[in-house]
Amino acid sequence: MPTASRNRLVIVESPAKAKTISGYLGPGYVVEASLGHIRDLPAGAKQMPEKYKKEPWAYLGVDVDNGFAPVYIVNPDRAKHVTRLKALMKDADEVFLATDEDREGEAIAWHLVETLKPKVPVKRMVFHEITKPAIQAAVANPREIDRDLVDAQETRRILDRLYGYDVSAVLWKKVQRGLSAGRVQSVATRIVVEREKQRMAFRAADYWDITATLAVEKASETGPRTFTATLIALDGDRIATGKDFEPTTGRLRPGSGVVQLDGDGARGLAARLDDRPFTVTKVEEKPYRRKPYAPFITSTLQQEAARKLRFSSAATMRTAQRLYENGYITYMRTDSVNLSESAIAAARTQIAELYGSGAVPPQPRRYSGKVKNAQEAHEAIRPAGDTFRTPGAVRNELSTEEYRLYELIWQRTIASQMSDAVGMTVSVRIRATTAQNEEADFAASGRTITDPGFLRAYVESSDDESAEADDAERKLPVLVKDQKLTEEGLEAVGHTTQPPSRYTEASLVKALEELGIGRPSTYSSIMQTIQDRGYVIKRGQALIPTFVAFAVIGLLEQHYPRLVDYGFTAAMEDQLDQIAGGDATALEFLTSFYFGSPGAAEGSVAQAGGLKKLVTEHLGEIDARSINSIRLFTDDQGRDVVVRVGKFGPYLQRGPQGGAAKAPVAEEDLPADKAGQDAETAADGDRASIPEGLAPDELTPEKVDELFLGGGGERKLGEHPETGEPVVLKSGRYGPYVSSGETNSSLLKTHVPDQLTLADALRLLSLPRLVGKDAEGQEIFAKNGRYGPYIEREGDSRSLENEEQLFTVTLDQALTLLAAPKQRGRRAAQPPLREMGVDPLTDKPLVIKDGRFGPYVTDGESNASLRRGQTPESLTMEQASEMLSEKRAKGPAPKKTPAKKAPAKKAAATKATKAGAAKKATTAKAATAKKAATGAAKSVPKKAAAKKTAD
Repeated sequence: MPTASRNRLVIVESPAKAKTISGYLGPGYVVEASLGHIRDLPAGAKQMPEKYKKEPWAYLGVDVDNGFAPVYIVNPDRAKHVTRLKALMKDADEVFLATDEDREGEAIAWHLVETLKPKVPVKRMVFHEITKPAIQAAVANPREIDRDLVDAQETRRILDRLYGYDVSAVLWKKVQRGLSAGRVQSVATRIVVEREKQRMAFRAADYWDITATLAVEKASETGPRTFTATLIALDGDRIATGKDFEPTTGRLRPGSGVVQLDGDGARGLAARLDDRPFTVTKVEEKPYRRKPYAPFITSTLQQEAARKLRFSSAATMRTAQRLYENGYITYMRTDSVNLSESAIAAARTQIAELYGSGAVPPQPRRYSGKVKNAQEAHEAIRPAGDTFRTPGAVRNELSTEEYRLYELIWQRTIASQMSDAVGMTVSVRIRATTAQNEEADFAASGRTITDPGFLRAYVESSDDESAEADDAERKLPVLVKDQKLTEEGLEAVGHTTQPPSRYTEASLVKALEELGIGRPSTYSSIMQTIQDRGYVIKRGQALIPTFVAFAVIGLLEQHYPRLVDYGFTAAMEDQLDQIAGGDATALEFLTSFYFGSPGAAEGSVAQAGGLKKLVTEHLGEIDARSINSIRLFTDDQGRDVVVRVGKFGPYLQRGPQGGAAKAPVAEEDLPADKAGQDAETAADGDRASIPEGLAPDELTPEKVDELFLGGGGERKLGEHPETGEPVVLKSGRYGPYVSSGETNSSLLKTHVPDQLTLADALRLLSLPRLVGKDAEGQEIFAKNGRYGPYIEREGDSRSLENEEQLFTVTLDQALTLLAAPKQRGRRAAQPPLREMGVDPLTDKPLVIKDGRFGPYVTDGESNASLRRGQTPESLTMEQASEMLSEKRAKGPAPKKTPAKKAPAKKAAATKATKAGAAKKATTAKAATAKKAATGAAKSVPKKAAAKKTAD
């Protein structure tokens, strides 16, 4: 520890981390947060220093003509903080950079040195957990900044800037302004789009089998008397199951050689097997052994938190960050499954205490990861310290989210060092013969667990909700070959094949990891980015691509296939890892990627001349019209049905075969680079809006017909009796509405588009309705607004009780309402709009209520307003739980402290006295302020560590 005469400045990323570490270092140390990165590439040419603004590469922020030198600027919102750090550094004898130990943390440390330019010794301290021993050991054993890690991070940042800015420019011109592309985000989007295409192409198939309830004559003490078996073969031919069908046709795969039973066939066979003897033909027993799961890495933590806790990737990492910064877990961005010797010892000790010595295997378990180049951190994610605190011991110190995640990490860590789960599995074959000599073979399987081992602490979940849990048992009676069984029931059971499941954040992270794309520090941001960019929306846990995503991926696949090729993107990750390891140079890699290299691999971006050539020379070859047309199918009348991605959103178009796909679109729907051209709409065919939230695979022929004929397209209801104009039901961006001439009116909450009549429409078109005039001649109108029906007079409004009053409220009633004072206090409690059930995270009941600013979900303590596109009817429990979790994580809003009022002066004072007093006060105040400012500047280093900042 330092002497009293020395002062050491320790810089970390966040205030929460600073607060925890400062408690372990004591006097002589000042711990301050950098608040993340203090400098970065400019966001665009406007932020570039003046001397670079006229350079052709200014929009990139990277001098591609001179070694890809990046131009860094201090983030505008960090300028004051940089000044503060420089002031602190003046009084420091030594500087410790204690940022995270991955590439991002190493880069932050390097940027701090480059920006602050310290004149005192600088050391790098690293640790993978924030505990007192770990922090003190890091101070005692510092190292230098690892330039290979910095180069790898900088290369990744430059690469992403080149890819993002240049490819995004193509999307702006050919698809839609404001879109973005990214080296990893575009590949992640492609994965989601491909899965949706598989669902769109899927054709369901029906198949049947038979379930038999069979019984032994006498049950054993440990086994049941009855069990079920499933028909698997008829006369030696296997019965068809779901895997035997081609997903795009719904027909049996060629050469499958199976028997497909329909409902009548299965019921007929069951009838013929009724009361026939059943005999065991084969019994096979095998020992069962299941080894524990490896400790958590970033990807597996996100996957399990999504499955068990319904956390998004962002929520998981946000919660894990708090646990790490407050000293509860080790560093949470890692792809290493290793545990330190002290962690293994702590786990084995705790297992013996909690589960007995028999649960501790003779030798410690050591795991090797499947992730290539796993080097982000030294250890898996585990409880911090050389002894582990149980979840119960920390429960009162943590929020609900933090506790649940800590419990998950603790359980997984403990289980990873426990003994195997062991038991027995048994497979049985049973035969019955009908009176017509048809041989029907049935199968049953069982599993018994004699020692659950690690399953006592932790059972991993699955993305397949129908999958059997690892700790599930299926007990069968004791059976032997040739044993006779009694049939107690036969049931024909129908099944339908299912399309491939949509990706969730958890399964998408898993897919990226298996492909070798992305790294621990990027998974969460990838999930957030593809949603923020409008490429993917969440429905519950499922990720659904938008039609904009279809257009973007279609463009990239057709014209820049290597940029979204899985193997190519994974190879780039490997090259970046080589740079991090010092085995490759950044300049050679960037030059080859951007400008090309004749000797590069066949089919690569470099071999094609580099990214710059791809996005500039071939731009004219991209037909925006075809890119923004997603063909669905040809309907039964020979019309092509396509989805157009227009300026104001996607819409359906239907026309002659071959015509709809080629027909010109209206000017307002043209992509940015086609705006201004003549709009040729004669050959457009029929159009219909696509309701917000409708998934691509839900646009079936039946649904398309409904949209064209019903509330989703346009439907003529009749003619207006006064104007003769057609009255049409339409579907707009914000829902269905009726239109006649220049008049439009949204449907009321009580209306169903398919059931809307001309009379209903005419009532709607009468709004706003003139109720009458008051005594002064001011008009009073009945209107329907965002927050419901109301009456209004010259800006003064009052709410109506229901929508029907829009058409029935009288002048006298309106005047009575307007005469009453507005209800500015708390409204009378209204019944909830919807009761959702119990939050799986907090066990509190959730309800949706109607508030002053719209509907919100609440658990009685925390409230969260519904977001755009969410409705009380469509909000899922997962979404509600996550929204409230995020709200709790932010904490209560800071209370505003009212300014103190100066005491009133005596009224008897003369104006001259007041003026003189004011002048003296101003002079005195200025002098005092100057003195205070000088004192504050001098005292900054002393009080810096004590400053408390909200995390």
